[in-house]
Amino acid sequence: MSVSKTFLALLESGASHGYDLKHEYDARFGTDRPVAYGQVYATLARLLKSGLVTVDAVEPGEGPDRKRYAITEAGVADVERWLASPEAPEPYLQNVLYTKVALALLSGRPAIDVLDTQRAEHLRVMRELTSRKATGDLVDQLICDHALFHLEADLRWLELTAARLDQLAAQVTR
Repeated sequence: MSVSKTFLALLESGASHGYDLKHEYDARFGTDRPVAYGQVYATLARLLKSGLVTVDAVEPGEGPDRKRYAITEAGVADVERWLASPEAPEPYLQNVLYTKVALALLSGRPAIDVLDTQRAEHLRVMRELTSRKATGDLVDQLICDHALFHLEADLRWLELTAARLDQLAAQVTR
């Protein structure tokens, strides 16, 4: 996820301090991966340098002065371009799971064990996500659905690969 683009889009609703921006980001998008304070201020500095935000006000505080950031017209245009452009699908052509299976076959280890271990881990995570989805709000449900659909696709691949292990072994060990 692009933290800088997300910050810009959040600033469209009004000027904000870095501290408040971090908390809004974490509450809406960073439940599982909150953004670090250092990243917040480094990102705001880059946005400021590139002219996408401006310092709207400087307020004295107990520590350093607090800057309030506002989005510029260039920042709004940047958000519009970002929202209008599709994300590149990730085809996972350099797949770690395939690499592990192939290396197990090459080394004479049982590749089915690699697949079984991975299947068990996928199912464990799917159970956690299903539980979270059942108790979550609409946002949690949508995020969990997205992850579950990807994990289901991985499970289908694991099953297909298990069914073709003999063929794969013959090809890999040539």
